[in-house]
Amino acid sequence: MTDRASTVLSGLDGIRSGLEDLYKDLHSHPELGFGEHRTAQKAADALRACGYDVTEGIGGTGVLGVLAGGDGPVVMARADMDALPVRERTGLPYASTVTVTDRDGAEQPVMHACGHDVHVTCLTGCARLMAESKDAWRGTFVALFQPSEENGDGAEAMIDDGLTSRSPTPDVVLAQHVLPYPAGYVGTRPGSFLSAADSLRITVHGRGAHGSMPQAAVDPVVMAAMIVVRLQTVVSRELAATTPAVLTVGSVHAGSGPNVIPDTAVIQLNVRTYDDASRTQVLDAIERIVTAECEASRAPKAPEIQRTSSFPPTVNDEEPTRRVAGAFAAHFGDDAHTIDLQTASEDMSEIPKAFGVPFTYWGIGGIDPARYAEAARNGTLAQEVPVNHSPTFAPVLQPTLDTGVSALTVAALAWLGA
Repeated sequence: MTDRASTVLSGLDGIRSGLEDLYKDLHSHPELGFGEHRTAQKAADALRACGYDVTEGIGGTGVLGVLAGGDGPVVMARADMDALPVRERTGLPYASTVTVTDRDGAEQPVMHACGHDVHVTCLTGCARLMAESKDAWRGTFVALFQPSEENGDGAEAMIDDGLTSRSPTPDVVLAQHVLPYPAGYVGTRPGSFLSAADSLRITVHGRGAHGSMPQAAVDPVVMAAMIVVRLQTVVSRELAATTPAVLTVGSVHAGSGPNVIPDTAVIQLNVRTYDDASRTQVLDAIERIVTAECEASRAPKAPEIQRTSSFPPTVNDEEPTRRVAGAFAAHFGDDAHTIDLQTASEDMSEIPKAFGVPFTYWGIGGIDPARYAEAARNGTLAQEVPVNHSPTFAPVLQPTLDTGVSALTVAALAWLGA
C-alpha cells in the first residue's frame, strides 16, 4: 500500500501550484448553503477534465463524480462546500469581500470561516491524482461535493434527491475536516468523534402590563431568567461527570422598553452530546424545566419548544478507522495521531447511513506550526490560535493542502487494491 500511495502521490508536485490557486479562488468567492453554484461548477469542471462521470445539481448544488478503475471496492470521499455569514478579518490578499442580501434586504458578509474551501481543494486534488494513476489501483473512486453542511440539511437534501440511486453503493465513506491543529497533523479517532447538536427556540408566554404594576402581569422576563439559570444544572447535576455534554443559552430576547412588561420572551439555546442516551436525557430535561417554570409562574399559555436545527453525532466505525489509522501511520509517521473528542458537529454521517455502509472521518491541522508551538509553550492556544468559525480563521496554504490531498489519497488506497 505504501508503494501504491507513493506512486499516486508522485503527481502532487505537478498540481500543487494549481491547487493553491484554486484554494485562493474559492476562499475569495465563498457561497452560503444551497448557493454554492460557482463552487459546484468548479468541482464539476475539474472532475470532467480528468475523466469522471459527473452528475450535478443533486440536492440543489451537490456534485457527484464517479471514476471506474476495474473490479474492486467502491470508495466514496466527501467534501462540503458552503461558507458562513461572517465578515473576514484575516488580512489576507485573497480575503473575501463578498456580501449577499438577506431576505430582509440587509447586506450580509460571507466568509469561508470553517475551512470548506480546503476540503473542496483537497478532494479535487485527490480526484485528479487518482485519475492520473489508474494503473496503481483497482476499484471505483467516488468524489462527492456536498452543499449546506453548516445548516445541517445538505446531506439530507442530496439523499432526498436520489443520491443512493445515482451513485454506486460504496464499501466505505471517507471525510476529513481542517481543524485548529498544526498544519501537517492528521488525527483519527474510533467511535465518538463529533458531537450531536440540537438548537432550540423556546417561547414563553406571560401577560404584559405597565412596568410599575407587576401585580397585573405574568412576567416572561423573570420566567426566562429562571429557566436560563435552571438549565445550567442539566449538565452539572443530571449527567455523570464522565458523560460529556454542553448546553449553551446563546440568545434571550424580550420586550422593547424599560417600563413595559412584555407578553413573551424567546430563548435560543444549543446542546452538544455524543450518544443517543445522553442526547435524549438532556432534551427531555430542557422540556421538563421549561414546562415546570412556566407552570410555577402561572403562565397563561404553555411554552413553545421548537427544534430549529439538528445534527447527528459522528461516531466512526471501528474497522475502517483502524485501517485508515494504520495507513496514516505508515505514510505520515509521527504526524499521525489519535485526535481528541471534538465538540463541533456534522451531517456527513447521514450519507453512509443512507447507503447502509461504514464510514470514518478524521481531522487535519491548518495552523502555522511555529505559531501553534509558540502558543502551546505560552499556554495561550485558546487566545492566540483562531478556531473554526472565527473571522480570523485562515489555514496556511502549506503543508495544509498537501496533507489534505495525501490523507484522502492514502485513505482511499487502503481499500482500492493493486
